[in-house]
Amino acid sequence: MKFGTIASGSSGNCLYAGNEDTHILIDAGISCKRICEGLKTFELEGKDIQGILITHEHTDHISGLGVLARKFHIPIYGTDKTLRQISEMGNLGKIDRELFQPVEAGREFAVGSLSVESFSISHDAVDPVSYMVRDGGQKLGMVTDLGYYDEAIVERLRDSNLLYVEANHDIHMLQAGPYPYYLKRRILSERGHLCNEMAAQLVTELVNDRLGQVILGHLSKENNYPDLALATVKNEVEDSVKVEVAPRDHAGHLFDLAL
Repeated sequence: MKFGTIASGSSGNCLYAGNEDTHILIDAGISCKRICEGLKTFELEGKDIQGILITHEHTDHISGLGVLARKFHIPIYGTDKTLRQISEMGNLGKIDRELFQPVEAGREFAVGSLSVESFSISHDAVDPVSYMVRDGGQKLGMVTDLGYYDEAIVERLRDSNLLYVEANHDIHMLQAGPYPYYLKRRILSERGHLCNEMAAQLVTELVNDRLGQVILGHLSKENNYPDLALATVKNEVEDSVKVEVAPRDHAGHLFDLAL
């Protein structure tokens, strides 16, 4: 199984996972054009995508969903509450209801030859989830857009071969930055986002012999620096695992979980 980021940040998110015969996206928070450009760097096209997993209904995760789904008629997976919320949003255009595939948090389901399981997270959305994807013995763990993590989330992500984790903000940059007070409170709340230090703590709990790569994602443009997020996490994990930051505005590396 392979994994790559097409866009990662508070201004838009789209991830790719797949193997030889099944290709999926996780979120579609940038334009259809940019998603297709990102897929091209992975030697794929929009017509190759067999499913889109939606974590929640915020704009930076679904802004390109309507055009992408209409153009390529791609099934859309998400919790029932999230899909109903998306269907009521007027800014995405009309989406064929037959494309909606409701999933239940904690229940495993298949997209082609990939096995997927969602799990609930704490964020200010109607029913936010994150996902794990398995292909045989390989496991991809992903978690962003959560105000805190607990032991249940650690257990879900344990034994991942590759881990994609939110490192949204530096607390001091956020507190001293230009955001209004209410927005700072939201981001720092238990329904907000993980800071660099919490990302480092989570990764430290998940380091084991199986984990070969950690990718830090969903960084805030205003309240973080890639080098700062990377240094904070690497200071905790040292040389026990490879760590890098996902690019914000273009596709990153295509990682092979088997390597």
